[in-house]
Amino acid sequence: MNEYIVLLRENRNYRNLWLGNVVSLLGDWFNLLASAELITDLTNSGTAVSYLFLARFLPLFFFSPLAGVLADRYSRRGIMIASDVLRALTVLGFLLVRSSSQIWLLYALTITQFVLSAMFTPARSAILANVVPQKDLVAANALDSFTWSTMLALGSFLGGLVAAIFGAETAFVADAATFLLSAYFISQIAGVGRTKEAGRQGGWLDFVDGFRYLRGAGFILGISLAKAGGSLVWGAINVLEIKFAEQVFPIKNTAILSTLRIEDAGTATLGIIYMMSGLGTGVGPLLMRRWLGDAPVRLLRGITIGFVLMAVGIFSLGLAPTLPLFLLATLVRTVGTGTIWVFSAAMLQTLVPDRFRGRVFAFEFAALTLTQSISIFWAGFAQDNLLWMVNRVAMATGLFGLVIGLIWVLFSVRNVTAVKQMQPSEQ
Repeated sequence: MNEYIVLLRENRNYRNLWLGNVVSLLGDWFNLLASAELITDLTNSGTAVSYLFLARFLPLFFFSPLAGVLADRYSRRGIMIASDVLRALTVLGFLLVRSSSQIWLLYALTITQFVLSAMFTPARSAILANVVPQKDLVAANALDSFTWSTMLALGSFLGGLVAAIFGAETAFVADAATFLLSAYFISQIAGVGRTKEAGRQGGWLDFVDGFRYLRGAGFILGISLAKAGGSLVWGAINVLEIKFAEQVFPIKNTAILSTLRIEDAGTATLGIIYMMSGLGTGVGPLLMRRWLGDAPVRLLRGITIGFVLMAVGIFSLGLAPTLPLFLLATLVRTVGTGTIWVFSAAMLQTLVPDRFRGRVFAFEFAALTLTQSISIFWAGFAQDNLLWMVNRVAMATGLFGLVIGLIWVLFSVRNVTAVKQMQPSEQ
């Protein structure tokens, strides 16, 4: 753990980037829980909750190609600051949603928020390799994952309490404040400008040039699709966890609920589930890195292990008879998804040239959000139209995850020799 502390202490730019991420993620979980609770209270529909996640993910798919071009042509730092400020203004609009007839406004504001997120995320992924030395990239990605997970655990727990005790409005205001604080920290990053070689052909041609690079680098294309393959499976869990919390494992200890002044037992359970998810996605990649190391071929092996753990964990969710066993399955699942996330990102940041990095991460993000949206829609459709119980949906999703994992195994075996011969890109 000492190397992570040293990285934060000695690298001022990364420290500010990390602090911005901390507060922004804390607000994100406040927002998600408050939005999910609001929709559940106003509609009590699985499909309506699915639409919330679609509103969060589909804009990322449609606007990521443009975001990638912008991240390779203009100041990545400036893009991130503008996105944060505009998102702060947008989430305050959630305070206007008061009845089921205004759900459309919640969806519209969510779409706007995540259009801006589509601008932010590729810029942040690309700038990480500009502020962190190559030897520290895997460590920085692992620390980012640990941070995301810690904020998932802390933010979901606090968000669940705030939404249950003070109401969704307080959570929305807190989210807006975190975006502004994030913008301040990012503004303190110094000495990082636009890339030197991108942006000479014009927006559309820049996009085509990036796609041509991916098409000619088959292994890089495969790595950039790793998260998309995983999210085709894990996306459904975003919807299923809410149903598990509300209908299968609501906290029944009235003394605990009374002490915490919580009226919604499902919201409290969801916060506990998210805490376990944060533990898995945070600690899992750190342990995997300690075990496997930073070499690209080892990272490739770690992604394979991640796919297996993800599928087994999701299938086990449907079999779990009690909340403790459900939480154990959640831990297994999230160790897998966290490993896939961290190791694939580190490989791309190490191997992709800087002039293409923004567009590659935009492509990765677009593919991720498309497959996640498909998975989310499937979860809502199976419950509302096929009339499947939530346990059955989870088990079917886990079995499909094993198929995706097998495809990845074939890809990794085919490319393991090429990985050993690859050299890191220039910074």
